[in-house]
Amino acid sequence: MAHDEFELWDLKVEVVGNQADMVCSHKTGDYFLVSGENLLFPDGLGFSMYALAAILPLLPAKQRMTASNDWMTTDADIACPDPFCAARFRITRTGKRTFRHSETTVVPLTANNNE
Repeated sequence: MAHDEFELWDLKVEVVGNQADMVCSHKTGDYFLVSGENLLFPDGLGFSMYALAAILPLLPAKQRMTASNDWMTTDADIACPDPFCAARFRITRTGKRTFRHSETTVVPLTANNNE
């Protein structure tokens, strides 16, 4: 790897659970993908903004390389924020993508960046 490269996981976020127990608009099997900084939704598929608000803070952490014993490595299911909805959102790491620091920011890479 070049000195300014880093890797992030691509992710798939999928609705899992028993459809009969869901009270929100999610449907079992609905999903979106995370590729770099982009959320990719299949054509015509909507996703609850409330569920998305609950999931979004976890996505950058889930994209990072983590230790095998870190809960971010082992835990994948996020509960729907509606306490009466039994939906879960499964975050699956699907593949690694390589990025270059110089292509993702204008901040120069220096020895002090790693402190």
